Amino acid sequence: MKILTARQIREADAYTIAHEPISSPELMERAATAAAEALVKHLHKKKVQANRIHFFCGRGNNGGDGLVMARLLSGQYEVAVWICPVPDKPSADFELNMRRLQQISNISIQLLQPNCELPELLPDEVCVDCIFGSGLNRPPQGFIAKIIGHLNKGQAYRVAIDIPSGMFADKPVLYPETVFHADYTITFELPKHSFLYDVNYSFTGEWEVVPIGLHPDFLKNAATATFRTDMGMIKKYYRPRGRNTHKGNFGHGLIIAGSAGKMGAAILAAHAAIRSGIGLLTAAVPAIGLSAMQTAVPEAMCVIDAGNTIIHRLSEIKSYHSIGIGPGIGQDKMTASAIENLLQQNIKLPMVWDADALNLLAQNPRWWDMIPSGSILTPHPKEFERLTGIAVNDFKRHEIQLTLSKKHACVVLLKGANTCITTPEGLTYFNSTGNAGMAKGGSGDVLTGILTALLAQGYPSDQAAILGAFLHGLAGDIAADELSQEGMKAGDLIQYLPLAWRQIAS
Repeated sequence: MKILTARQIREADAYTIAHEPISSPELMERAATAAAEALVKHLHKKKVQANRIHFFCGRGNNGGDGLVMARLLSGQYEVAVWICPVPDKPSADFELNMRRLQQISNISIQLLQPNCELPELLPDEVCVDCIFGSGLNRPPQGFIAKIIGHLNKGQAYRVAIDIPSGMFADKPVLYPETVFHADYTITFELPKHSFLYDVNYSFTGEWEVVPIGLHPDFLKNAATATFRTDMGMIKKYYRPRGRNTHKGNFGHGLIIAGSAGKMGAAILAAHAAIRSGIGLLTAAVPAIGLSAMQTAVPEAMCVIDAGNTIIHRLSEIKSYHSIGIGPGIGQDKMTASAIENLLQQNIKLPMVWDADALNLLAQNPRWWDMIPSGSILTPHPKEFERLTGIAVNDFKRHEIQLTLSKKHACVVLLKGANTCITTPEGLTYFNSTGNAGMAKGGSGDVLTGILTALLAQGYPSDQAAILGAFLHGLAGDIAADELSQEGMKAGDLIQYLPLAWRQIAS
């Protein structure tokens, strides 16, 4: 799924009007109808009481959407419409739908003015924000900022149409107090770029994309470097197995992991690799972890490191197709020396860097020049900060992530609710699977095993990262459905990997 800018979405509207063809009011009617249907379904699903629905409408096209929704829902709910005096000149579609709305006798329509008392919003009511759309280019001020603050303090269930007012589609929020804080956002056709950064969840709440029939030719040809993964994309990457294949066709991976007290991380990574289609797996572990590894993952072969409790000295790398390094290795100086010696072998294999391997990389920046091209780095936000420094906002962090991928010819997989993957070619992919039940120790170790297995099988690094993150999250979604987010654990991701593979292959 492409992620387009606010300008491109406006161009898509204009292209649809010109080439479908359809009039602008008809397109507004179609969009608002889809939004009204989505709202009704959501309120029923969440069991939200809606004794009255308040629509707060600006006088642009976002406000026009609200007027249409109010008209459509007036037969099902008690509806009140509050007109906010922005912009100075109403849009033509707003004026047309205001005239239509005024013909319905059971809808209360009131103009909000600076000296008026703002309405009380009660717990059994719904507040729908249609003040500003995605074309907003500066923070709300004055009376409109006061209205938004009042809505946020109200007790009603809060819903935003297309984008929460005060939030920008393509740049960071500077003044959070001037942004509508939605419990649920209905957005049209495609998600906004800003929705995909974790920090903005406090503004969007749960968000849903509703199709409104924008012209497929425009969407197909629109240029973008930013995407959100979906099952259609993943199925194109997936490689079914041939009937006459054997284990040698699916690669031999090496996972370097574990230390005293942290062998669980190594076992999770190894077990996940075995469940992700790899032909052969070798685990390089300290001597203290041999028994645990061969008992927990009998399918994996083991190489015993010279160190008893830590990774101390790695043997020469040969006959492998991928390397995963980091889960549970710790940050001992001897372990750092072993990694540096490994890199000095001038290996050409793609590597997966995770956990303490990333922390050691942050401490030893000279390693960057030795990391094989096509490697995948999988930091969580704090690990990313250790590598690059603290970014002033998520958009800036994204720029830094893209620069890192391009400079070092690597794929960077920044973990989060919408895991962000950047490539050396300057492309970005936000992952669409996964849930909060995965926010537990060991989940990242599972991902390392999955990625190591996919690289060993010959998937290009970008596809391995995209497919791996999607598969990892999908297994988590299946686990959450079966076990609950609270009750699931990292090992359950491995248990449900086969069902996730089945969904992708079906």
